[in-house]
Amino acid sequence: MAAFGDGLAVGADLVEATDTAVARATAGLAGHRADLMIGFVHGEDVAAIEAALHRLAELAGAATVLGCSVPGVIAGGRGVEETPAVAVWCAALPDAQVRSFALRAVPAAGGLAVLGMPEQQLDDAVAVLLADPWSFPVDGFVAESNTTLPGLPVVGGLAVGPDGHGSTRLLVDGRVVDEGAVGVVLGGAVDVHPLVSQGCRPVGPTMTVTAAEGNLLLELAGAPALAKLEEIVTTLPPEEQSLVATGLQIGITRDEYVDEQGQGDFLIRGVAGADEARGALAVGDVVPVGRTVRFQVRDAVAADADLRATLDAFRDRRSRDVQGALLFSCNGRGAGLFGTPDHDPEVVRSQLVGSGVAGCFAAGEIGPVAGRNFVHGFTASILAFSAT
Repeated sequence: MAAFGDGLAVGADLVEATDTAVARATAGLAGHRADLMIGFVHGEDVAAIEAALHRLAELAGAATVLGCSVPGVIAGGRGVEETPAVAVWCAALPDAQVRSFALRAVPAAGGLAVLGMPEQQLDDAVAVLLADPWSFPVDGFVAESNTTLPGLPVVGGLAVGPDGHGSTRLLVDGRVVDEGAVGVVLGGAVDVHPLVSQGCRPVGPTMTVTAAEGNLLLELAGAPALAKLEEIVTTLPPEEQSLVATGLQIGITRDEYVDEQGQGDFLIRGVAGADEARGALAVGDVVPVGRTVRFQVRDAVAADADLRATLDAFRDRRSRDVQGALLFSCNGRGAGLFGTPDHDPEVVRSQLVGSGVAGCFAAGEIGPVAGRNFVHGFTASILAFSAT
């Protein structure tokens, strides 16, 4: 029978914290041997993070082990963003197939090729992916996975290190690497359910992109994009104008054929700035002409309601109890949005499963929506495991 455990340890000595977090996580397995262990390490020193990941590999024993450096960790019903800490999640999956992999991008004709993904099997249920956004084309890989890995959900997050480019560390089995992506494919007798909850709500009307250049939106609905934004903001109530000033995002519709686009119907991307000379807006993606977009704001009330509604809807339709879960929460959803880093783990534990929940704050979240895999922003991406 499957079993799950989670462990959290806070402290400047990350190797010692790893020992404690592993002990707490494996205690939750009630004597079962771990088949999969995943560790998340948050710290200020790259060498200390690397040492903690090596220690995690030693402690994992025969289990398949993954790990990465992250902006914050989640376990034990808590989120930790500001203090060095280690979170560990482990699972006993006696009848599952567990296949780890390490991916790297290499130059190829017309762009990049990704090497290292195992061949898809008929009974594959899900892939968990931890990626370094500086060295791995995660957006392109996740988009292509919908074609190259048909029907396979991909869930995970973007790992980052304390010093930006080059400081990310990834662990797969006994190896610690500083580039690419690592992950695991789970198949066989494993019952998994990916869930994605948005952290933004739309403001203003939906609009068609009528001119664009790279990641610059030049025109929206036939008007200069910056002027269109200013026009929309003037019509908003003061409280929404304040939200625009502190966290403006852009939503790109997932399905052009939905008549009314509301919260949850968009892929959220950041608005990075404005080019006043051209009346353009710079956004965190390439949005082609003809796509439908809508401005979005970060809203704690709406984000909380959407997470609870997502979990409620899942509980209503599931046939088996959830026993454990991985949680990838945007690093903009913690204390900066809710006033506490504990919000998402507390809600997941209270609404879904009381233990065996761990994960991280990520620089981008990966998860499927309407059967297609996407890289998200300001979301909570959850992989729930039910009894088999």
